[in-house]
Amino acid sequence: DRLLKQAKLKQPQACLEDLDHRPGRGLDKALIASLANGDWIRQAHALLIGGATGTGKTWLACALGQQACRQGFSTFYVRVPRLLDSIRITHGDGSFGKRLAQLARIDVLILDDWGLTPLDQSARHDLLEVIDDRVGSRSTIITSQLPIEHWHGWLNDPTLADAILDRLVHQSYRLILKGESLRKKDRQNDPKKA
Repeated sequence: DRLLKQAKLKQPQACLEDLDHRPGRGLDKALIASLANGDWIRQAHALLIGGATGTGKTWLACALGQQACRQGFSTFYVRVPRLLDSIRITHGDGSFGKRLAQLARIDVLILDDWGLTPLDQSARHDLLEVIDDRVGSRSTIITSQLPIEHWHGWLNDPTLADAILDRLVHQSYRLILKGESLRKKDRQNDPKKA
């Protein structure tokens, strides 16, 4: 309960037992089962979850976060734009190093909405610091609508993009969710939500 409260999951009710495995979603059942056992966390791998809006990326990340908490791993959910805003503030109040150390200690850091908004040079450097502190020692889940092959362009600095992506992509699992928006289907199934 303590770990779940500290995780601040956007969808705390999400759990792997409720995962919608219907065909056409792009879910690899064997990979999901493997992720559920937590070995990827013990091995400090990243998980990259991609797909169009509404395909369930955030929900799945939160379900895996809840699973990690159940196994005793500290977890923290944050949207990338909010993380970068909070880090920008730490530069001004002198707590930048302390904030990086806090993030580096979290077993599973969920970075939601990767690639959603443009980055300035300072944000790119901060993102590199966060990722670099975690590589080889902690796990990171990244959700993004932006296909992985476009991340380099989003980062918009060849040197920093190479550094960040080298740390993320090579020791990661990937799930690309498919299908139409689950929110749309929820509204169709529940007329009160329309």
